Amino acid sequence: MTDTVSSPAWSRADERALRAVAIHFVVNGAVLASWLPRLPEIRDALDVSLATVGQAIMVAGIGGLLGSAIAHRFIALGGTRRVMVVGTVALVLALPGIALAPSLALLMVVLAVLAFLDVVIDIAMNMQGSVLSARRATPVMNRLHGMWSVGTVVSGSAAAAMAAQSVPLLWHLIGAAALMLCAVAWTAGQLLPRDEPAPPPDNAQGARASARPLWLFALLGGAALVPEMVATDWASFRLHDDLDVPLGPASIGFVAFTSGMVVARMLGDFVLVRWGATRTLNGACVLALFGCLLQSLVASPLVSCLGFALSGIGVSVLFPAIYDAAARRPGTPGAALGAMTAGTRASALATPFLVGSLADWNSDVGLTMVITILPALLVVWLCSR
Repeated sequence: MTDTVSSPAWSRADERALRAVAIHFVVNGAVLASWLPRLPEIRDALDVSLATVGQAIMVAGIGGLLGSAIAHRFIALGGTRRVMVVGTVALVLALPGIALAPSLALLMVVLAVLAFLDVVIDIAMNMQGSVLSARRATPVMNRLHGMWSVGTVVSGSAAAAMAAQSVPLLWHLIGAAALMLCAVAWTAGQLLPRDEPAPPPDNAQGARASARPLWLFALLGGAALVPEMVATDWASFRLHDDLDVPLGPASIGFVAFTSGMVVARMLGDFVLVRWGATRTLNGACVLALFGCLLQSLVASPLVSCLGFALSGIGVSVLFPAIYDAAARRPGTPGAALGAMTAGTRASALATPFLVGSLADWNSDVGLTMVITILPALLVVWLCSR
């Protein structure tokens, strides 16, 4: 949550490392988007209810919560570079397990493994990203998270196309995993060779933000996840269950949301420098609120998709700002990031259960989205001031 950053000498090695970190952000987003848009299809194959889907995602989130508690130990032992490469290879290899799981119980095990690996990799790659961002005259955290969104858009679009063409989920995930492994192999020797703490921000506002207590980072992480998670997990259900859009085209809601995130994150660093952290975050919360109302309450697939896109634009800058402030917090390396990701994983446990249960109860996914997203946006707005 800084307005400016310092600009130490920038080397060719740093440039290579930045490209490699960006590839990891792309792959990380692509893994998630490979299966989430096909979640209604997975639900139908297992013949379970929306509430059961929410409960399954909630239970699987325990893996992520465990990962956030011990990620700093992996990083202390192996360093961020090794954690990123080895962890991402394991993450990608586990991806086809979603299609191979013959029961809900085994699906939850696979999702828990994915969640555990994801959070460990997430902390490591944000630590490398924050170090590199601090060395540049213009920050890059928004654009790095934009690359994550690029991965979700490309992979989500491919998933929508595969679903529309009735390509078996297993073959789809095997093909996606093969491509991602090739990308990770290229990055292995390009990342930062050693772990370095990101320097603290050079302005009073940024210093205050980075010195916030650990529990506040946990609260911010948990609240910021809700609008993003609800939109990505339930956009297809909003269009399919509420608005009767067929399964394949219903994935467009997910793509609209993540596309909005891509556009805003690619511009977010420049907006942050020009407007400052406070104005940027205030505007983001307002836009996310407006988009949420459109996506959730207007009974039109077109308007709903527009709302998802606007909501994605608003939500896009929240996580990069919180991640960067957490990475720069004084103290044990990775501690604030661990607290933040613990908050996000705790939120990941509760949110799917809450949304699934409410949607089953009122038979209205859109109304449920509003009920869960609005309080979370209020918390982010209040805590980030």
